[in-house]
Amino acid sequence: MSSPTPTSAPDPADAEAVASALASVHTTNLPDLLRQLGGCLIVSTYQAGKLVILRPDGASINTHFRTFDRPMGLAADGERIALGTRVEIAEFRNMPAVAARLNDPPRHDAVYLARRGHVTGAIDIHEMAWDRSGELWFVNTLFSCLCTLDTKSSFVPRWRPSFVSHLAPEDRCHLNGLGMRDGRPRYLTALGETNTPQGWRVNKRDGGVLLDMQSNKVVTRGLSMPHSPRWYDNRLWVLESGRGALVTVDPKTGAKTDVARVPGFARGLDFLGPVAFIGLSQLRESNAFTDIPITEDNADRLSGVWAVHIGTGQTIGLLKFTGGVQEIFAVQALPGTLFPEIVHEGELLESAYALPDEALRQVKFSSAPAGTAKA
Repeated sequence: MSSPTPTSAPDPADAEAVASALASVHTTNLPDLLRQLGGCLIVSTYQAGKLVILRPDGASINTHFRTFDRPMGLAADGERIALGTRVEIAEFRNMPAVAARLNDPPRHDAVYLARRGHVTGAIDIHEMAWDRSGELWFVNTLFSCLCTLDTKSSFVPRWRPSFVSHLAPEDRCHLNGLGMRDGRPRYLTALGETNTPQGWRVNKRDGGVLLDMQSNKVVTRGLSMPHSPRWYDNRLWVLESGRGALVTVDPKTGAKTDVARVPGFARGLDFLGPVAFIGLSQLRESNAFTDIPITEDNADRLSGVWAVHIGTGQTIGLLKFTGGVQEIFAVQALPGTLFPEIVHEGELLESAYALPDEALRQVKFSSAPAGTAKA
């Protein structure tokens, strides 16, 4: 593994990020690793109130910060981003043509502009994903259920664990992780098989469960704060956050196999090729999750993103935050994109217009107005 080197400074245009000294270091191979895999990473940190894009930039990783109110759940692909914040789900759409209006056009291969927001109320949105028909599913941790959206409701409950008797804003089992399979929601994690207000806290050390939504049964029990279930490479993966472990689970028998251990509270997982990208959190002393194995076994818990080869379980690269960011929630890979931008405020939102194809064919410019862009 290459030795850590300082990342490039946060973008000068993002004055708030500079002022907050959101510093990091990374292994020298990480920029080339992302280029070889053909993608970049987006990371959410509710503790720092930031969405962070990790973009390869020459020999460095460009850490690009955008400020949001408690950003957590995240879904992203080449066309769209959905982000769960304190009281809403914000949606962004890629308008690549806008890249020509940025300060350095050749560098940007995607520009995600804010498109809409849906107010959910403060429901502690955790993981989210789109299904094959484009519907967004998200974990509503406060109400212990899996939800979708409609045009009139705060949220639409679609499923809850069989052991949760009713809907209530009581975080009964700390439902948190969502994994898709064949384009449908399939696997979920919870920190306890419990049905009382905050009941999961009693045995958070090893009371966690991995659930199969299709059968509405528990796949396996005895997990230490499980998170981020994923179906990838024909295997079921999950993070045991409390042990700092990347684990595979046999979906038929529930048998667990450790693939890798990482030096922090593991939360947030995505894959590019043979590499798993895992989010790590330090866990502050005031955090409710501190009396678990990882806090006892590893006093020097780290915060950042670890790259682990899924064939060998070895760490092959990493980015470690050294200031400002202590806790990571989501890690999302963006295949096919190396240097994206995210725009949720400012002049570009006033003068960048996305039109349906039929309407776009009817648009004519007698002279190109300043600040006009076509999607």
